[in-house]
Amino acid sequence: MKLFGGLIGWRANKQDTVTTSTTEAELLALSQAAKESIFVSRLLEDLAVKLDSSQITIQCDNRQTIRLMTEEIASLKTKLRHVDVHNHWLRQEVQKGTIKVTYRPSTELVADGLTKALQGSKFVEFTRQLGLHNITAQLNARELPDGRGLSSKHLLLC
Repeated sequence: MKLFGGLIGWRANKQDTVTTSTTEAELLALSQAAKESIFVSRLLEDLAVKLDSSQITIQCDNRQTIRLMTEEIASLKTKLRHVDVHNHWLRQEVQKGTIKVTYRPSTELVADGLTKALQGSKFVEFTRQLGLHNITAQLNARELPDGRGLSSKHLLLC
């Protein structure tokens, strides 16, 4: 999740719910992302933070899932009632204009780097998408108050 161009939330985890198709799994992930995004949007509204747009854009790499949200007639019929509930809720939020779901190939999604091992140029692109910068040179030029040089062992990573 990004806000003002910076990451404010991310997660890659195994879904608790067993699904019978990729579309159902994407639907559940999309529902979770939408709920978290709506929460952040409401929090910012309560804090009187003005956004350029009140509509939340969520990127998805599954065209079938996007069709389920945007077409007039929902064609997903499952024996999994909880999946149907998520589907209807998402359709409702799209129709109200609260969220907008857009297609983006999985190779271009930032979340791709959280679930797969990336090598070479893909890793460099992933760090660029996250807004990460190599600050080794800046750290090497700094000193501690006692005159010793600053090294990576002095850094506290969270």
